[in-house]
This record gives sequence, structure tokens and C-alpha cells, in this order.
Amino acid sequence: MAKIPATILTGFLGSGKTTLLAQLLRHPQMDKSAVIVNEFGEVGLDHDILAESEDIDSNTVLLSSGCICCSISQDLQITMLDLFAKREKKEIPTFNRLVIETTGLADPAPIIHTLMTVDLINSFYRLDGIITTVDTVNGMNTLDRQTESVKQAAVADRIVITKSDLGSEQELSKLRARLKEINPSSPLLTVVMGEAEPDKLLNTSLFDPKTKVPDVEGWLNEQAYAGSMPVRHNHHDHHSHHHDVNRHDDHIRAFCITRETAINAESFQSMLENLLELRGHDLLRVKGIINLEGRPGPAVIHGVQHFFHKPLFMKTWPSEDRRTRLVFITRDISQKVIENTLSI
Repeated sequence: MAKIPATILTGFLGSGKTTLLAQLLRHPQMDKSAVIVNEFGEVGLDHDILAESEDIDSNTVLLSSGCICCSISQDLQITMLDLFAKREKKEIPTFNRLVIETTGLADPAPIIHTLMTVDLINSFYRLDGIITTVDTVNGMNTLDRQTESVKQAAVADRIVITKSDLGSEQELSKLRARLKEINPSSPLLTVVMGEAEPDKLLNTSLFDPKTKVPDVEGWLNEQAYAGSMPVRHNHHDHHSHHHDVNRHDDHIRAFCITRETAINAESFQSMLENLLELRGHDLLRVKGIINLEGRPGPAVIHGVQHFFHKPLFMKTWPSEDRRTRLVFITRDISQKVIENTLSI
């Protein structure tokens, strides 16, 4: 049975998550989607989408777009399993995609953890990607002042810059540059009134849903880290924009580590576990393809903080490149510290 792709939609308060979601649900390719939100009454999906909604039960409604919307009235895991059970029993229409909208203040890591590591959830769903919204007008200040907004940007597979029509070209340019510092590999999509094509936001996981073949190069995107500079700012920096000396992304580093020779699997696992125990909280995002001794194909790893998905062992290499490549977005951990800890 094919697992249902699940997309996490996050972003700080007022950054345009709901507007983006409402527009996405209008697209025909989203008409077999289920949406989980934290508080249905606060979602604010616009009138056109809710106008013909049909109550299914106290927590679930069928939207006029053909999508199912469900509020989290209990634990996320229970809600996800309940949705799947209703789908199998034909109590709700069949859905082939799940979107989880977080609250604006939420740390997305626990939701990512649920999708990556909980075996029962993993039986039915797979993490497809993380979309983060950042608005043009308030984005810089929010990144300065709110720790979680920086983390939301750091873990994203796609960053959507909203309200571009309300800001100046200079504001937009500065915001784009800053987001690229925080997360070099995430494509930036600029939208007005939430208008975005699903194809540009969805299907960002390792596996291409059309070919069923792993797209390691596109998923890893380590080329984006080439030439990316450590994000180190202080009050003596002479940037073209003003920022607070305590801005949260001053502590973020983004880099790629490569190794030409094969690595011993047991040694690597031991070193990774040591790194997670000592500094797991500050490993915001880790992706990698690893050349392990004695294996014909590579291992693929993916982690957010302490939480790592089970490694995927590929039978063959996706290209002629046999190097180990590990990309990191860290907080207050330098590339040198990572390399010394892993000793690879």
C-alpha cells in the first residue's frame, strides 16, 4: 500500500499560512486532500471554501473544494490515525494527501518527529516536505525577535515569501538574502494573496511520486551550500540593513561535509549517536547520502534535531558520484566541531 504523503505547513503568526492553504485547496489536484489544523474555528479559510461545507462529525467537515478538514482536538497521532480509519471505512471520502497546518507559535519539530519516527504513523503516512511562510513586511523583524520563526525557516523544504505586494523591492531583496543565509537549499517562492501552484510546493521528499525513483540530487541539493558563508553578524557589521545585535539567526550555520572514501557503518553510527546526545537540540536539519563500507549502494539519512528517520539503504548509487555528502543547518555548532565529532 502506498503511503499517504504528508506536508507540514508552518510559519509565524500572520505570515499568510491560511491564505496560502485556501488558495492551494482551489487547485483540482488538491481535491483529494485532507487538512489537519489546530483549531478549526481559527483557521479562517475563506467563505468560498467553507460555503458548502458539510459536517461529518464534531471535528471533521467536508469542504466545498472536495477536501476534508479536521481539527486537532486531541493528540496529533490519534487524529491522523482516526482520519485514516475513517478513510478505510468509507466514512469520509478517500484522500491521497495530508496537509498539517501548525499554529504560528509552534515548533514544527514534534510534528516532524511524529511523521519520521512513530512506526504506526509511518505505516500509513510519509513526510513529504515542510513549507514555511514568511511575510515581506514583518519577516525581518520576526526573524530578529522570534526564535521559532528562524527554526521554521531552517527546517523548510520550501519557503514561501508572502505579501510581496505590500513591501518594497528593497525589503523583499533583503529578506530573500537573509532566508538564503539561514537555509541555502530551500527554494524561495514569492506569492501575492497566496497564489501558488501545488507543483512548486509539494512532492519535495526523496522519492519522485511519478517515477518512484529516489531523486537524491534534488532532495539533497548540496550545491546550494557551496559558497554559502557562515551567518555571523555583530553590531560592527556593515550590512546594508539594520538588525538587532541579538538576532536569532546570528547563531545559524549552514554547510556541507564531503568525504571521498567509504565509511565504517558502526563507527559512523556511534559518532552520530554521540553527536545527537551532546548537541542534538542544535542540529536543526541534517540530510545525507553516505558511502558505507561493504555496501553496493549508499545509505540516506534525514534528521531534525534529535529525531532521525530510519536510514534508507539504496541498492545502487543514483549517479556516478560515490562521495559521502552530509548537509547541516546547525545552531551554535561550527563545521569544524561537526567534523571533529564525526571524525570522517
